[in-house]
This record gives sequence, C-alpha cells and structure tokens, in this order.
Amino acid sequence: MDALKYLSGFNNEHFSEAIVGAVPANQNSPQKPPLGLYAEQLSGSAFTMPRKENYRSWLYRILPSVCHGHFKVYQQSRWKSAIESKDSITPMQLRWNPQSEPEEAIDFIDSVITFALNGSPETRSGSAVHLYFANQSMTEKYFYNSDGELLIVPQSGRLLVFTEFGRLLVSPTEICVVPRGVKFRVELPDGKASGYICEIFGSPLELPNLGPIGSNGLAASRDFQYPTAFFEDDNSGTSKSAGAPKTRQLVTKFCGGFWVADIDHSPLDVVGWFGNYAPYKYDLKKFNTINTVSFDHPDPSIFTVLTSTSAVAGQANVDFVIFPPRWMVAENTFRPPYFHRNVMSEFMGLIHGVYDAKPSGGFDPGGASLHNCMQAHGPEAEAFKAASNAELKPQYLDKTLAFMFESCWVYQPTAHAMTTSTLQKDYHLCWKGLPRQFSKKP
Repeated sequence: MDALKYLSGFNNEHFSEAIVGAVPANQNSPQKPPLGLYAEQLSGSAFTMPRKENYRSWLYRILPSVCHGHFKVYQQSRWKSAIESKDSITPMQLRWNPQSEPEEAIDFIDSVITFALNGSPETRSGSAVHLYFANQSMTEKYFYNSDGELLIVPQSGRLLVFTEFGRLLVSPTEICVVPRGVKFRVELPDGKASGYICEIFGSPLELPNLGPIGSNGLAASRDFQYPTAFFEDDNSGTSKSAGAPKTRQLVTKFCGGFWVADIDHSPLDVVGWFGNYAPYKYDLKKFNTINTVSFDHPDPSIFTVLTSTSAVAGQANVDFVIFPPRWMVAENTFRPPYFHRNVMSEFMGLIHGVYDAKPSGGFDPGGASLHNCMQAHGPEAEAFKAASNAELKPQYLDKTLAFMFESCWVYQPTAHAMTTSTLQKDYHLCWKGLPRQFSKKP
C-alpha cells in the first residue's frame, strides 16, 4: 500500500485536488464548474453560526449526492439510538470482557453493536457508545450518518477509510473522526478489525480550551491529519469485465433508523474540495501529557484530547479522554486514579496494555466498563494495596493506553449490554478485599 498523503491542522481551511484545476478559482459555484463537475456544499452547521463554529466544505464531484435513487428500510437492528425500555437501568458498576470474533462474514457497518447511549439524534444532544468487530471489507457498500459524527477508536486491526474527501489509514493507537453526513466505506488491510465508536449527536468535536496550561500541551492542532482528494470513477458504474452497470448500496442512518438505496456509481466521486468540514485522524502517541510534578493526582480532565461541548460551560456533552504512557512522580501521593463519585458518566475502554487502576485482570484490551453518574468507583483492592505501599520513586508508566468517553448525561446500557455473555456479573467483587483500616489514633 502506497503511503497516503495528508493535510495537517485541526479545523483549518483545507484545499485539495486529485486533478489540477478541479476546484474553481475565486468562486464557489460557477455556472459551469471545471472539468464538467458538479459543485455541492456540505454544511456541518447552520449557515449563520459564528465564524469560528461555522463548518462547511465545497465538493466538486462527478455526480451530485442527490442521485441516490429510492431509499428503503435496511436491517441493522444491533445499532441503537434510543432505549426501548428502562429495564436495563442499574446503579451498579458494569464491566465487559472483549468481544469474540464473529463466526459469519460481516463488514464494518453491519458489525456495529450498541452498548450504551444517552440523548437522541432528534434533539441533537448526547451520544451512543458502540463496539465493532469486522472481518469483511466494504467493497460495494457506502454509508453516511445523518444522526451524528463518528469517533472511531481502533483496538486491533487497521482501517482503510475511503471517504468523499480522500483516504485515511487508521491504526490502533490512532483515532478517526467522520463528521455527520460524510459518505465513506471501510476496508480491512489486516483481514479483520475491532474497536470502539462514540456516535456524537451533539456539537462537533473540538480541541479543549487550555486555560492555565497556556498555549501548548495536550493534542496539538498540527498533528491532526486530513485526507487529500482521491476519487472513485468507473464510467458511470459500467463494469469493464462484465459490461454491465455495477450495483452498489448506499446506506444511511437517519433518526435512529437505517435505509438503503441501490446506486450504479460510487458516491466517493469528489475530484476536488476545500473547506473546514472533513474527516480526520490523530495519532494518540503524539499527545503531550500534562501531569503533576509535586503532589496529588490531578483530575482526568488534563488528559482530554477532544470535546463535544454542551450548553453549560465546562460540562461536556462528551469528552474523549486518554490515559497514555507517562511519568509518575507525585510525592507522598496515592498515584493511581483515586476513589470517587462523579456527576459525569464514564464509559472506558482499553486499547492495549494494563490500566493502572485495574492491574489484576478483568479489564482487558477490547473490553469496557461503565461507571454512571454518582456511582462509586476507583482502584480495585489489589491496586489499592500495591499503590499504598509502593516506593514513591519516579516511575514511567509504559505499555498502556486506556480511554474514556465521559458525558454529562447518564449512559443507559442496552438490553444487549446487560445480557451478553461478556458482561462480568461479579465485577463489584474486585473491591471486596479492601481492608478496614480505621484507627482512633492519628
């Protein structure tokens, strides 16, 4: 596979042409666009949003998106956008083992299964958390999500994401974001792939404000990579070998339902584009971790990579937080994440290695946990014992990468999440061995 070329800079005004001259000069929509292309604007925000929150791109394509034919119902019953009953609500801490590889051939879109969600696409608030495990490439199937943008976190296996804007090769330890409405398909260079998805119904992801940290640190804007123009064209769907139009499927998710239209051409036919609304990827290894150099464990907000804001300042619709390799040097301090109860709700996953609050197994790569609003959680008994008695010398926490989708809304687990064989029904017992240490003498 040839090395792909990327454009750099988060939310920059990017420009790319697969054929020189495809994008008109000094005009968005001329009477006759260059190369006989169609001009089409893709808006990710209302037209009148403030400039810094206004998302749009102009696409110059072989056929306009409206040429998709008739949509009919498509069956993807495992991907949810609304809870059907409240029977799955529980105040218990929840944890799941990794998924098993599917026995049947299944592509990226069909493999998605929902574990927890909040809010709704209709109100444009909240999010849903899904897992995927695919073993078949999408070759004649394309997808776009009208309900929200997709934050994809691979855990095993690479994804080659073909989009209207170009291609993104995404490996474990990298993430990919596909904005609302962008058409794409996914190939599997390694034959199979699994991971996590946060579907964000609310405001688009953005870089968090740095506040007292200053102008540098955390995720740098220049490290976010956008695709360069690449288009698919097969002479209006005519197969050279068969001499007949090639049938493809265009699947969309709209208000929680799935629909499909048969099309005779690739919808990834954009020859040139410019704008600030496009898919992108980011390498989590480039995250500049901020940590204490004196005492006490800081709040996990210092590990925020991207945030989807809510109407309340500082209270995120979704924060994407990571726990990467880092130096631990805090003096006279319990270094792992402390015991706490939180107004935010936390869905965690593990990409590789061991999470420092759960070193005894049970929270494994590809697995997940959910600690909802005000439900107590923290290091397990063995982790507490080890950290309470550890020699507090500088330690480099290596070979680990965990993450968290944190939301101000309660994540309600789905019926599948509460009945799957991967659910650990004895998860709460990991705290059973915590000793009573109270003494009336200081």
